[in-house]
Parts: sequence; structure tokens; C-alpha cells
Amino acid sequence: MSGGAYIAIDWGTTNRRAWLMAADGSALDTMRDDRGALSIPPGGWPAALAEIRARHGDLPAIAAGMVGSTRGWREAPYVPAPADARALAEAALVLPEDRLTIVPGVSCAAAMRADVMRGEEVQVLGAVLAGMAPADALFAQPGTHNKWVRTTGGRITEIATAMTGELFALVRDHGILSGMLDGPVADGPAFRDGVARGAGATDLTVALFGVRAAVLLGRLAPDDAAAYASGLLIGADVGAQDVAGETVHLLAGGALADLYAAAITARGGAVAAVDSHAAFLAGIHAIRELLP
Repeated sequence: MSGGAYIAIDWGTTNRRAWLMAADGSALDTMRDDRGALSIPPGGWPAALAEIRARHGDLPAIAAGMVGSTRGWREAPYVPAPADARALAEAALVLPEDRLTIVPGVSCAAAMRADVMRGEEVQVLGAVLAGMAPADALFAQPGTHNKWVRTTGGRITEIATAMTGELFALVRDHGILSGMLDGPVADGPAFRDGVARGAGATDLTVALFGVRAAVLLGRLAPDDAAAYASGLLIGADVGAQDVAGETVHLLAGGALADLYAAAITARGGAVAAVDSHAAFLAGIHAIRELLP
């Protein structure tokens, strides 16, 4: 397709999405595949970018996500929080020979905790800049690793990453609960019971073993075990954020987003859905416009 000004890429761990962008920041075409960072062999990055240009045209590109990690094409060092779009643009890594700009991630280091993210920061800042969320907001980005991000004055000031999805996959496929969590996971009484048990729990590992005991003793139906275990983990994740009275801007869609929305509302929070793809495009375009 012709008429594009540049290519915007969200290059994740397992998937990538690339948009053909007009000069005004509107998307003209999109492609998505499973050619994430982990699938690119050593030395294979130029060819991987050429695949995208074969679809969208021989144009300059700007990419965010794992492409800039230690496992990516070239490392783009993290920008410490507080960070805004201008800070990311000023620290962007430019590969002139490949006509590629790599957006850095954001880091947050406190006395007892450190955290990092790559790619999600573009969505968060884009949501604020495009008016999808206020300048002072709390975001959740459910996935294998759920991200909680707080913005203050339009800058990212806090990050908390929860390994919720990964933990569920691990206990489902390995260990003592393997074979017990094959049932459906959906919002319902079992999931809500799990949320209530997990929220504020200081004994999460005890609660997880309790899933097995409850099934064996007939206190939990086998078909409800997966939903209950999911509720435990998501409940602990949401409960750690003390969302009561807050509006959580949910940068996700689908079944997992629905589960988080149910857990957030069960803990006294409100949910505002944000289109993550539109937010990414707003953010990546703003960063591109701010490049030195």
C-alpha cells in the first residue's frame, strides 16, 4: 500500500504488530504475526524488518517493546521514572543504517523494589496524550505479566509488574495442581470466591494448595477449580493495589480483561476501558514527532 509516511511497530516477546502510518498519525494498514523477539535468530533482525517493509513499503520505522531489550535487536537503555513522551524521544536509539528508531522502556527503582517495562509505556502515555485517560491515572495492562502503571501530571511515576498469568500457567501445567485446573475460567461464583480469598492474602501459597484440598474434600467442584484458582491469583494482584474508590484504566480486551474488570469492581474500584491499539498509535506518533 502506498501513501504512508512511516511504519510503527509494537514488537513484543512472542508477537509483533506493524502499522503503515500516515504523516498525521492515522493508520492506513496493519499486519500481525508471531514473529516476536524470541523467534528472531541471531543476526536475523534486518531480515525481520525487511518482511514488514515488503508489506508496508520501504519506509523509515519506529519500534517499541522487546526489540530494544537485551534479547532484541539492540538494547535501548531504560529511561528512569518519572518519564513522559519527550524523555522517551530524547533517549531513543537510532539505527541510521536500518532507518529504524527504537523507543526505550521505563524503569522504576525504589528502596525495596525495582521494576521495568518495554512497550506498555507507549500505550499509557498515548492514552493520556490522546485524552483517553486523565493526566493523573492508574492503568492496568493484563497479560502474562500484568502491569500496573500510575501517571502523575502526564508522566509515568510508578510501575508494578505482577506475574499473575505466568503463575497460573505454571500451577496449571506443573506440580500438585496439574490436571486439576483444566476446567473453564470465567467470571462467576467460583471466580468471585477466589478473588475474595486472594485479595489481601498473606498466605497465597497456602491458599493455592487449598484448591487441591477443597476438591478432594468435596468443597469445590472439580469444574470450578480453575476459575477459583484464577480468582485467587487475580484477586491477590488486584488486592495489592488497593483500588477501592479508584478508576482503573484497563488497557486490554477479551476474556482476561473481563476477569480483571470483575475483580476490580468486586474490590470497590471502577473500570474505564481503553483501546490499547489506539493508545499505542497515539503514543508512538507523539514520540516520533518529538524526536530530536
